[in-house]
Amino acid sequence: MSATFLGMPPFPEAAKRAVEDSRTRHNLHKATHTIRAKRTRVVDELGDDWQRLRAEGERIKTHTLRHLDHYLERLEESVQRAGGTVHWASDAAEANAIITRLIRRTGETEVVKVKSMATQEIELNNALEAAGITAYETDLAELIVQLGEDLPSHILVPAIHLGRAQIREIFLQRMGEWGRPAPPDLTDDPHALAEASRVHLRELFLRSKVAVSGANFAVADSGTLLVLESEGNGRMCLTLPETLISVVGIEKIVPTWSDLEVFMQLLPRSSTGERMNPYTSTWTGVTPGDGPQDFHLVLLDNGRTDVLADTVGRQALRCIRCSACLNICPVYERVGGHAYGSVYPGPIGAILTPQLQGMSSKVDEALPYASSLCGACYEVCPVAIDIPEVLVHLREKVAESKGHVSEKALMAGAEAVFGSATALDAVQRAAGLARGVVPRHLPGPAGKWTDTRDLPDVPARSFRQWWNEREDGR
Repeated sequence: MSATFLGMPPFPEAAKRAVEDSRTRHNLHKATHTIRAKRTRVVDELGDDWQRLRAEGERIKTHTLRHLDHYLERLEESVQRAGGTVHWASDAAEANAIITRLIRRTGETEVVKVKSMATQEIELNNALEAAGITAYETDLAELIVQLGEDLPSHILVPAIHLGRAQIREIFLQRMGEWGRPAPPDLTDDPHALAEASRVHLRELFLRSKVAVSGANFAVADSGTLLVLESEGNGRMCLTLPETLISVVGIEKIVPTWSDLEVFMQLLPRSSTGERMNPYTSTWTGVTPGDGPQDFHLVLLDNGRTDVLADTVGRQALRCIRCSACLNICPVYERVGGHAYGSVYPGPIGAILTPQLQGMSSKVDEALPYASSLCGACYEVCPVAIDIPEVLVHLREKVAESKGHVSEKALMAGAEAVFGSATALDAVQRAAGLARGVVPRHLPGPAGKWTDTRDLPDVPARSFRQWWNEREDGR
């Protein structure tokens, strides 16, 4: 059984409850600051080379997205040439149907999974469960979340909101229901918890005939897919089963291995604060007698082509899922990932989820406002996604969809007033005369601003009036 984000409240409500959980806030603060400090050290040691790498990563991703149709066709040809089969899924329902059909064809009723945000996005585990197929998460943090019937709260560390004492209780209470139970004398020592999970997962690795994975990158020229992870569980899933099904968003393509080299430097430093990733697994189609003998690649759209059509919002598709923006964000640090009501939390989730889902609900409409616009996320993004720019862009869309006066209209009005000394003087005099009836909190949509801010007192006379009176009195 896997939890779902369906039915989550909008961000303001969820955030209000989240900040009241002191234990979660402590866990988040400790984890994000630790990762942030490690990232800073390994990025700073590159000096100016880091900015050059960042610019090159942005260039490669932007170029690939502009020619995505070409590279998708090249990837399909390369995978098929290497003995794999390519499936195209326009949305979550189609992707789940394809994957379910492929698993049923093997006759198996269970699969092991490599950590994959694409499969979380389409809620694959729930779809498989409805079809009588059990999906076992093998990433340690994903395993913890699954056993606890919880929800992931971080792109890189899904169980970041939990402390080790909580994890111990989850293992003791639930691990036996999914396979080998945890030892009754289990402590909350990290080594003991890791050993309990290793023993539990080893049985699943050895008996499972089907695996499902995502991919961090797909190389169009060769048809090679890559998974970067830090535990080795992914490699077990990618080599032992007979059938491998990889679910990959269409934006994960890079043209060549030379292009990939750039991201192999950017991603580890931005995600875990390491110079080199501990485990990098690659696979290209099918190799007789070595690894899975039946390979399927499911290329997932699920709203991505709609995002690509937005000239401002499309930059979100450059994301390489490093989570650097989450670890630096003052909002995420205080409310955690669950408050976003989405598989993709934090700043990147605030711009990606509403675009993929079309801002069709109150949850999606609220996400572009889940930011202080401080800009820290843009500064750390390894592919230079201007998240604040996209947030403002999406806020304008929300306002226009509700018939509110757009930001552009407000700015045009401000320009008319501030561009004319006569108009500015008239507005200031009128405000001074009406100062006694100006409300402390504004009505209607503007009230969202004054819900958390007090309007300043309106002075009886403006600086301009005071200055003119002073000059006249000389």
